[in-house]
Amino acid sequence: MNIIAWIILGLIAGAIAKAIYPGRQGGGIVATMILGLIGSVIGGVVATLLETGRLQLTAASFSIPGLIVAILGAVVAIFLWGLVTGRTSY
Repeated sequence: MNIIAWIILGLIAGAIAKAIYPGRQGGGIVATMILGLIGSVIGGVVATLLETGRLQLTAASFSIPGLIVAILGAVVAIFLWGLVTGRTSY
């Protein structure tokens, strides 16, 4: 059941992040899910760093605050991907 929750969290967070971020992002449902999962890890690490002051590899949980953290992390991941690939999003 844990894997299904991660897949659902990834899909929801990735889809909302793609809707929030300006411009057009490519990719299908799998890319959106991976984006959400990466965003969950990025958001979890940043949230843990801000809460405890320690850099620890964690991920957001399947809850409302966890979803918000995962969405913010996914937006950061989209931004970083644009920097790495040199693409503009219009």
